[in-house]
This record gives sequence, structure tokens and C-alpha cells, in this order.
Amino acid sequence: MDKKWDFKGWATRHNVKCGDGRTIKEGAFKDNDKQTVPLVWNHNHKDADNVLGHAFLEYRKEGVYAYGKFNNTSQGKNAKELVRNKDITALSIYANRLKQKDNDVFHGNIREVSLVLAGSNPGAYIETVMAHGDDGKEAKEAIMWNNADIELLHSDDSDEQLSEEEQKALDDQKALDDQKSLDDQKALDDQAAVDAQKALDDQAALDAQKALDDKEKEIKHSKEEEKNMEKDKTIQEVFDTLNDEQQLMVHALIGAALEGTGGEDMKQNLFDKSTENQDEFLTHAEFETALTDAKKMGSLKDAFIAHSITNIDTLFPEVQNLNRTPELISRDMEWVSLVMAGVSKSPFAKVKSTGVNLTADEARAKGYVKGAQKVEEVITALKRVTSPTTVYKLQKLDRDDVIDITDFDVIVFMKAEMRVMLNEELARAFLIGDGRSGASADKINPLNIRPIWQDDPVYTVVRTLTPAVDATAAQKAKAFIQDIIRSRKLYKGSGNPSLYTTEDQLVEMLLLEDTNGRVIYDSVEKLKTALRVRNIVTVTPMEDANRVVGEDQFNLLGILVNLTDYNVGADKGGAVAMFDDFDLNFNKLEYLIETRVSGALKKPYSAIAFESKGAVVAG
Repeated sequence: MDKKWDFKGWATRHNVKCGDGRTIKEGAFKDNDKQTVPLVWNHNHKDADNVLGHAFLEYRKEGVYAYGKFNNTSQGKNAKELVRNKDITALSIYANRLKQKDNDVFHGNIREVSLVLAGSNPGAYIETVMAHGDDGKEAKEAIMWNNADIELLHSDDSDEQLSEEEQKALDDQKALDDQKSLDDQKALDDQAAVDAQKALDDQAALDAQKALDDKEKEIKHSKEEEKNMEKDKTIQEVFDTLNDEQQLMVHALIGAALEGTGGEDMKQNLFDKSTENQDEFLTHAEFETALTDAKKMGSLKDAFIAHSITNIDTLFPEVQNLNRTPELISRDMEWVSLVMAGVSKSPFAKVKSTGVNLTADEARAKGYVKGAQKVEEVITALKRVTSPTTVYKLQKLDRDDVIDITDFDVIVFMKAEMRVMLNEELARAFLIGDGRSGASADKINPLNIRPIWQDDPVYTVVRTLTPAVDATAAQKAKAFIQDIIRSRKLYKGSGNPSLYTTEDQLVEMLLLEDTNGRVIYDSVEKLKTALRVRNIVTVTPMEDANRVVGEDQFNLLGILVNLTDYNVGADKGGAVAMFDDFDLNFNKLEYLIETRVSGALKKPYSAIAFESKGAVVAG
């Protein structure tokens, strides 16, 4: 079969150090020799329209060489023209099942070849993506950029054909594909036979189960008849049916109930007057009376006690625990996950943010008058550095307690509690600070994790509301809404911000009524639209957040911010980690969870804090 190749070039090279420090070793893609893979545009293999043709791979000592053929689709024809005109000159591969040792890639499987725009990196580059395989184990995929020029093979009237080796490889591949189709059809036929046999087995199982159910009903009916026949028997008659050993056991149980001693020497029959202790027997009539009284009193225990049976607790079951693990009593934590997911993250803990202030009047362009001296522009540069700090939580348990607690795994429970509380403390520190006094040894340093509320005015704009002394809750809520809307022009952050406030503030805003007594905002969605915010999040620790300056107290009402502008940095060793230890001297199991991070707003005027001013209340 004759075939023309449109172009050829290196798909990937061996022993070339990539931009990320890794090297593709010789033999990594040896299994792809003489294989044909799809040719796509820019690795977009999720859309069939991006398939431009196919590529024949040839393994060489220097790397993997590719021969490309475009299809007759409009996209294929367009790509062919781009290559002919040298607008597109680079190839790249997408591979999976990568195996790597240190920085050397020594095995993989090429799944496609792509035409790509030449990247900015000179030489090779690998873009790694983590994915999960069918077996649940972690596997690696990568896009490998080569930036090697491709070579146009022929014009439209050229007559280059496949070599014998290439033609043989294509024929072999076609034979493999045909055999695979036969194998797939056989597998379908085998599966159909298995399904048919399974249906027969299921029907047989149903028939067997029905026969078993009928037999059980017959046995149950027989037992019910025997039970009905025994209903008319007296307690003494039933007792007489027991053998000596069984009667002795009944004596022991009832004796334990009466005496509370375990009943080892109890020999009397509680229902027989002829036994010892004639004053401690229960007649059949009294037994039935006790049952009748139990219906009236609502307690079988109280009814039997009324008929002189004490220590009845031994005949009743122990109290059962409804919860296998203790129920956590905690503050609302929904806001914590929203904050932790909203902040941006960087893989380095010590960060620097810079900016240039162009709002000053001196930065404006100026008019020129002939003969006058020109004045240079004044630009104010902003810069600050934020270093990391450690946040931790330490727990200790006595080993004896851990062993004695058998209802649930107390270690797993405690570790989960520690992670929840660590996340809450971090989220709180990001928004408003940890609330501890500056003299506290446990305080999270606000210069390392900078709270948005009390950040520098260059980053957080503070709006202060001073309500009248006799202002109602509705008037305060209305003033809060109006100030949010008016101050929006001061927001210079990214995209659409969210409002972080308290549950009380949200309720008061939703309860606002117009002059006719109708609710203005009958849903949170309408309130969000009016405030021009993406979301409204209620934060429990904000309820008591305040700061005192002189004789004035400023109560936090809310924070307007897009947490994408708040960066949380942690080096590789500073990520959240759990440690455990054992104290031999005190028989203690010790557990520590900690992280070392920095946090700060990275964009000037990216947050607005709203406060309510009032006098300090003497306590």
C-alpha cells in the first residue's frame, strides 16, 4: 500500500535535560516503535474536531522520530497549510504510565503526537499532571514539549512512499487491529453466554428460596399452634416441664432478683407454696395481676416491685449507647471550609508583594507650556515581606484510657478533631486574627499571618459607621447596606468579592421592610444582588470581634474581599503534618499537628472592613 507522509520530525529526544530538571532516558519509549498514534492539535484530545490525522513512530537511539499524515477534514487541511507555510514548526507528545527514578524518566507510553506553537523554553520541557488509574494507585501522565523543528516532506505532486520496514509495520498493526476486533467479538459472545447461565442460576436460586420460605412458614405455623396450646397452662404446669438442671437455673435467677446475692443457694420455687419461705412465693393470680398493673402503670419493673420483687434491675438489659463516637459540640464550621478553599496558595512561605501607587496627583500626566520647565513624574512604590510562623495543636492521652475505650477508635477520633480545630484557627487568623492579647504566649503573630481586618490601610480600607444612640436594629442594618454599596468604588481587588459577616447582621438585613411593611429582601440571593457580592458567608468568631482605641470601641460588622487576593504560603516541609510520641515515664501517648505558613493580602485595596463605632462599656 503506497502512502505519502506530509511531514517528519523529532517527537521527543533522549538525554536532554528538560526545563523542570528531568531527563528522558534512552529506551523510555522503546515499546512505541513502529506504532501509529493520533495526530492532534495542541493536545486537545477531548474534542474529535482536533484530530488532524495520525503519526507513525520510529524509535531511534537519539529519541522517537515521527512521520505525520494529515486527514482530509477542514482542520487537517488547515494544519497542513500551516506546516507548509512554516507557521507551525514544533511537535510535542502526550504520554502516560510514566516511571521515574530521581529526575530520570526511564519508561512511558506515547498516546498521541500534537502540533504545537513553539514554547518560550529553548529545548525540552515536561508538563506533569497527576491522575488515578483503574487500580486505584497513583499514576503519572505528562505532556512533553520538544520544540524541535519539523520538516515538510513533499508538495502535493510528490510521490514519496513508505519504506518496506514502515509498510511491514503498518500491515502488522492492521493485523493486530483485526485480531483485536475478533477477540472483542468473542469476548462479547462469551459474556452473553455467561449472562444467560447467570439468569438460569438466578431463577434456580429464586425457586430454592421460595421452597425454603414455604418450609419456614410451615414450621412457624406449627410452632404458633403449639404456643396457642400452651397458653392455657398455668405457670406451675410450665415449670414442671423443665428438667432438674433447668429448674435449678430458674431458682438461681429468681433468688438473685430477691436476695441480690447471686442466688447460688436458692432452692425455692417462687410459684409453689410447698417450698421453703412460704412468705416469698408468687401465685399465678398475682403474676397475672402484676402484668395487668404494668399496663396501667406503664412500667413492668414498677409493677413487679409493687408485688414485693426487689432488685428487679438484674432482669432488665443494660443501657445502650446510641452514638458509637462522641457527638462533637462545636461552632458552625461551614465558613472554615469556604475560607480554606478560597485563599490562594503558594509553594514558598517567605513572600514579597510589590505595587506602584498611581492614584496620587503627582503621578498624573501634565500639560506643557512653551518655555516652562518640565516636571518629572513621581511614583510611589510599595513593598512588604511576610515570613512564616508555626501554628500547632498538641494532645495527650493516657495509654490505659486508650486501651479501655473499646466502643470506637479514640485515636482516629482525636486526630480528626485536631485537624478540624487547626483549620478553624487558621481561617480565623486569615480573616480577623486569633483574638488573643498581644501578651499571650499562644498568640499567632499578625506580622506572619496578617489578618485582613487589621491589615495596613494600603491593603484593607476601613469604613466606620457611627449610628445614633437610639438607632434601631433595622436602621443600623439599612445604614450597613447603604455603606457597602457606596464604598464599592474603593474596592480594587480581583473579580467579584464576597461579604463575610455575622448571622445577626444577615438576619437584620433580611428582616428589613419597606414603608408598606413588606420584606425588601425575601431571599439571600436578592440581598447578594443588591450588595453586588458573589456570596454572603456568616462567620461565628466575628460575633464578638472588636477593637478598642482610647475610649472608643469598634465592633466588626463585615469584611468585603475576594480571598483569591489573600496568599497563604508554605514551604515543602511546612505543610500540615501529624506527629506522635510516647512518654515512658508518664505512660502518655502524645500527638502533635502543626503547620508553618505565612498569610497576607497581595493586592492593594483588595479588602474593605466595616466597623460600628461606640463608647467602651465599663465592665
